[in-house]
Amino acid sequence: MSSGFSWLQFAGLFFAGVLAGEEFIVRYGVHPALGALVGDAASIRARQALVRRLRIVVPSIMVPTVLLGAAVLISGGTGEGSAFRWAGSAALIAFVLLSFLGTVPINIKVNDWDADAPPGNWKQLVRRWELIDVFRSSAALIAFACYLAAVVL
Repeated sequence: MSSGFSWLQFAGLFFAGVLAGEEFIVRYGVHPALGALVGDAASIRARQALVRRLRIVVPSIMVPTVLLGAAVLISGGTGEGSAFRWAGSAALIAFVLLSFLGTVPINIKVNDWDADAPPGNWKQLVRRWELIDVFRSSAALIAFACYLAAVVL
């Protein structure tokens, strides 16, 4: 690697990019496709399958991204790109908070639904999840863009 760009920065940028990519695909690819499914039971079963898989995948990307983001922020000091590192870290914190306070509690409920007899408010909960996820996925994308800008500087 060239001088000024460390393996730590590379790893942090890599994981932030993977997280942003995963969030982009789920938000703008998978969830609109789920909405196109015919029948409530099919939609609920598909959402449950997605929740079961992503509750493993997302934390396995999120945890290293947060840890590496903090390490890069601390090791980067106040030099070039520090404002972007701080902004990226703030966006990543927003992503984590929106996850744990917003989408995760809804995902837990979704996982417990009976697809053949869903709760009466299930569509409202899905809409709430989708609204929160717009901000959540945007935060991951902003974090990646800020970390990328910090490296460019």
